[in-house]
Amino acid sequence: MKKLVVFGFLLGLIAVGPAVFAAEAFAADKAPFKIGVMAPVTGSWASEGQDMVNIVKLLAEEVNNSGGAGGRQIIIEVGDDGGDPRTAALAAQRLISAGVTAVVGTYGSAVTEAAQDIYADDGVLQIATGSTSIRLTEKNLPLFFRTCPRDDEQGRVLADHVQRLGFKTAALVHDNSSYAKGLAEEVKAILDQAGLQIPFYDAITPGDRDYTATLTKIKTVNPDIIIFTGYYPEAGMLLRQKKEMAWDVPLIGGDATNNLALTDIAGKEAAAGFYFISPPGPGDLTDEMSLNFLAEYRRRFNTLPSSVWSIMAGDAFKVLARAAADLEEPTAENIAAYLHGDLKDFVGFTGPIAFDQKGDREGDVYRLYQVDQNGVFILAP
Repeated sequence: MKKLVVFGFLLGLIAVGPAVFAAEAFAADKAPFKIGVMAPVTGSWASEGQDMVNIVKLLAEEVNNSGGAGGRQIIIEVGDDGGDPRTAALAAQRLISAGVTAVVGTYGSAVTEAAQDIYADDGVLQIATGSTSIRLTEKNLPLFFRTCPRDDEQGRVLADHVQRLGFKTAALVHDNSSYAKGLAEEVKAILDQAGLQIPFYDAITPGDRDYTATLTKIKTVNPDIIIFTGYYPEAGMLLRQKKEMAWDVPLIGGDATNNLALTDIAGKEAAAGFYFISPPGPGDLTDEMSLNFLAEYRRRFNTLPSSVWSIMAGDAFKVLARAAADLEEPTAENIAAYLHGDLKDFVGFTGPIAFDQKGDREGDVYRLYQVDQNGVFILAP
């Protein structure tokens, strides 16, 4: 892997290796504060990972150019997990060897879980940003936090919208990943209790290119709607192939389908009408701080971040930078105590941020979206 030492901010750089952002002046007696970013820089979720790294690097540059976090230079180390649990352990070990105090990321619950205990055993604080599986915070790991919500809350909101939209029967499809299967189980339990019929409940294989056999099976039970709890690449293929079958049954997804690449995969016509629930996306952030940052991001990269999950990586960085500024000794243990006890209603990009004793983010952030005829994600009524 190529290692680049970056003085200033290299536009659009996505590299696995250290990135050091120079500032005019830092306190001579304060050691730099190293933050790792574990992200799928390559692989099927690369758009997520690249945005995560871009956002964190841009924020680090801003902090360093304004004098650092409490006078400390922030150094960013990037570990590419490829969106694969099998390589997550290697990415985690690399970041630990680089001497990071805390890690932002990653995207994908199974990938986070594969590295979670490694960080815990080495005393490295982790703030997950797109990993919503319930069990991640049921392990009582004192150095684990997340800026994204949990699947039990997501399951409740998703099931509520399916009922509110008036559907009476639903096919429920997941991909056997920790995230997707866990969310499917949450949704099924709620819909079963509500009396909504689920005549089809099964999994697809992520990464396959042809789901017509599964769609044909689902069509035989004639559901009012298909609920898919997996990720955006597979959701895009399901939409495309459903359209090729000339079948117009509605499809609704969870928050892992919130990525602009979904429209590219499905095609605008096939994606039109697709529902999903998610925290507010980049285009729905209206406060001045977020708008200013997004304007700078667009200036640097000629586009907005593709989804909310990379924005939540920005929230995780901002929380860590605040802790480093406020604490005399920003060790992992001191930061954890600070996040549990002192950080209340911190203003992040995605709203107020506070953590409960498990490390979960407090508050409700989910909204219902729909894809319009132009492939644009809009808030649904």
